[in-house]
Amino acid sequence: MSLLDRITLNPNVGHGKPTIRNTRYLVESMLEYLAGGDSVEDLLEAFPDLEREDLLACLQFAVETLRLKSANLSVAA
Repeated sequence: MSLLDRITLNPNVGHGKPTIRNTRYLVESMLEYLAGGDSVEDLLEAFPDLEREDLLACLQFAVETLRLKSANLSVAA
């Protein structure tokens, strides 16, 4: 299982936004917590049903999303 397999898109969960393992946890929200200064350990304590790999998957998803957007901008230029 790759980290990105933990990120799911389901129109019936999270308003169709990327979530962690088809739960109510939005990737966007977890990234906001991390950007706001919370550590992975803080989030694991606050959300005990999450795993370290779930948060790493959020980061990997962000990297891949930026990589794709950058590639699309390069093609359009």
